Amino acid sequence: MRNIKLTVEYDGKRYHGWQRLKDSDKTIQGKIEYVLSEMTEEKIEIIGSGRTDAGAHARGQVANFKTESNMSRQKMMDYLNRYLPNDVVVNKVEEVPERFHSRYNCSGKQYSYYIWNTEVPSVFKGQHSFHYPDELDMDKINEACQKLVGEHDFLGFSSLKRSKKSSVRTIKELSMEQEGNMLRFIFVGDGFLYNMVRIIMGTLLEIGSGEQPVELIDEIFEDRIRENAGDTVPSYGLFLDEVYYN
Repeated sequence: MRNIKLTVEYDGKRYHGWQRLKDSDKTIQGKIEYVLSEMTEEKIEIIGSGRTDAGAHARGQVANFKTESNMSRQKMMDYLNRYLPNDVVVNKVEEVPERFHSRYNCSGKQYSYYIWNTEVPSVFKGQHSFHYPDELDMDKINEACQKLVGEHDFLGFSSLKRSKKSSVRTIKELSMEQEGNMLRFIFVGDGFLYNMVRIIMGTLLEIGSGEQPVELIDEIFEDRIRENAGDTVPSYGLFLDEVYYN
């Protein structure tokens, strides 16, 4: 039995997210599993490094599957990219040890969120970024970003209900790059809770626009109440850039 690791990029705007759904064929996982099953003549189920939201994108999603097929890795990649929709591409096919698990062995991830920060929206930029017309105080945003770096309980920055599972995560980097009117926020961490990046972004925008003080970050860490954080920004500005393994 071979264990095959895939690195996948996709434009998520037409899809209901990564995870396979019983009542829809509009998922990334479902599309890939269908093509793999046709290719190998086996019932293939793939394991993703994690779920991405409906409408979110990926440059480096990772998944693995088990197969008895003797097909070469190059032929697998050629077949996948021939028969997958043109908004889903497999960039790499690797054979990995039998015990490799794309989710359990993951040590961290990098996400990017894009903001088109100008009064006038863009037809093209709007496909993959969130248009935010208000003027932003970049010094306040950077100060808030630094408060978020490190190990914290991020329950108040997530859509999770309170549970026995730990909501403590470590953000190793939260930085911002600007090119013209496009802002790119880069998140690197050991793991992210449900909607965590999108809620942090909504909070940063409220701080940057002057609606909330920088100290709001400390208050949310203290009270762990989701309603005190900012809005959940749309998924179409979110990219999974890379998945890390030790």
